[in-house]
Amino acid sequence: MIFLNLVVTVYATLGENAIAHAINSTEAETIVTSQDLIPKIKRILSRCKTLKRLIYFAPRYSLPKQLTPEEIIENFDTFDLEEIEDFGDEHYVMPTVEPEPDDIAMIMFTSGTTEAPKGVLLSHRNLVAASSSQFEIIPNPDPNRDVYVGYLPLAHVLEVDAEICCIANGIRIGYSTPLTLTDNSSMIKANTRGDCSVLNPTVIAVVPAIMDRIYKTVRTRIQHSSQLGRALFEYVYEVKRNRIEDGYSTPFLNRMIFWNIRNVLGERIRLILCGGAPLSQDTQQFMRICFCCPVSQGYGLTETAGGATLTDADDLSTGRVGPPLSCSDIMLRDWVEGGYTVNNEPYPQGEVLIAGDNVAQGYLNNPQKTKEDFVEIDGRTWFCSGDIGEFHPDGALCIIDRKKDLVKLQHGEYVSLSKIETALMTCPLVEFVCIVCNPLYSFVIALIVPNKKNLEKFVSELGVDDLTYEQQCEDKSVINAFKQEIQNHAKQQRLEKFEIPSVIYLCKENWTSQMGLLTEAMKLKRKAIADYYSEQIEAVYASALKI
Repeated sequence: MIFLNLVVTVYATLGENAIAHAINSTEAETIVTSQDLIPKIKRILSRCKTLKRLIYFAPRYSLPKQLTPEEIIENFDTFDLEEIEDFGDEHYVMPTVEPEPDDIAMIMFTSGTTEAPKGVLLSHRNLVAASSSQFEIIPNPDPNRDVYVGYLPLAHVLEVDAEICCIANGIRIGYSTPLTLTDNSSMIKANTRGDCSVLNPTVIAVVPAIMDRIYKTVRTRIQHSSQLGRALFEYVYEVKRNRIEDGYSTPFLNRMIFWNIRNVLGERIRLILCGGAPLSQDTQQFMRICFCCPVSQGYGLTETAGGATLTDADDLSTGRVGPPLSCSDIMLRDWVEGGYTVNNEPYPQGEVLIAGDNVAQGYLNNPQKTKEDFVEIDGRTWFCSGDIGEFHPDGALCIIDRKKDLVKLQHGEYVSLSKIETALMTCPLVEFVCIVCNPLYSFVIALIVPNKKNLEKFVSELGVDDLTYEQQCEDKSVINAFKQEIQNHAKQQRLEKFEIPSVIYLCKENWTSQMGLLTEAMKLKRKAIADYYSEQIEAVYASALKI
């Protein structure tokens, strides 16, 4: 019966109530976690009647005065993972029953960007279909050469798919974290190397937030080089871009100019896979040119086991997510209210609906939501994604909007929140940005977490570098100059006039998943952010009424 035990994944940052809900709704008997999270488990233990045992990952090096799990949770079966491994070596039992394709393999609780987390029911068929069809797109896989660096949480379906592909095909995996990934990562000490420099991976899966950070780090380094250095880079960059668009490779430029940038992710990187959120076209092109490898953008959701589309490694376009995978069928459904129909010119547009072996069976204990999101059309089950897409003549899909991200302003213009955020995230001054709109007003507000290092340099150029970070975020001269930079950047990104923020608020807090303002995949939790800054938002609108 070993292979019939299903796995439930939950983000540790969802909060104690959400974790308790996941345990109780699945009637879990065993929980696997890291030792530092055991105090959180202890606080919810009285609410989780089905839990019988806990397996934990102990730190390799014990910290001083650190309580053992046995001391933290009394009268409860706790096991170090190494104990379980040793026990398994000594008492291995061959499985007597193999799973059927439609047996549930995994229940993944979503990160809940707009609502409470839902438990998505994923079968063996779903996971095999999604991962195998994505692996078909990987160019020339070689177990003797390829190394994948895994750093995303395994509660993220993109990471699950990637690791299934690796394990099924004999590709090695090296484990990292976002805080130790590169030489410049925040937890890497001076004169030491990041995980990518040591591991030298050939393949990496990233979310756009990580891509934007790398892009801004490299761009900032270039901007602060000499005038000659900047001019040389921009010239060589354009030369390579034109050569690539004409179908030529650039081995000489790669070795002489771009090797130093490429080494940020190691010396052997040959493929970057990106998914989980919209990726800026500028970032995608920059990464492809500077890292000398394809940047394949995919599209999928937890409800489609992470797989729906993926761009081919030879596709040189940007801003698209590729054609449907072999496991997926995709159709567009009219959304008349938003102005998206299949009769639109020059491309058909509409809500993206997905069918195929990768589509989940529904939501755990939530028949109403399952009925809303999984619809029967001509005898097939289609998942309604809520994303707006358009199909290009070559069969590639482009995600252009999201129904929940569209807000109508006072004068009738529709504003896409994610479109504006994706554009502004490429500004070096921005670490995170959340756009706020109210249908009763005609302007857009941007809540911005500044990039501390770049803000410090920016403020120094203004001549007010004697301020603390908190004072910088409140200083009117800094805010006005910052807003001008944001508005100029928005124009460069070709945003419409009504999409450009009229008001900005600089947030002193660094948004994290621990604060509940981001998901583990670094997506914005809009409602949580709006609630956290409700007083500041209300003050902006109140002042607008006085004008």
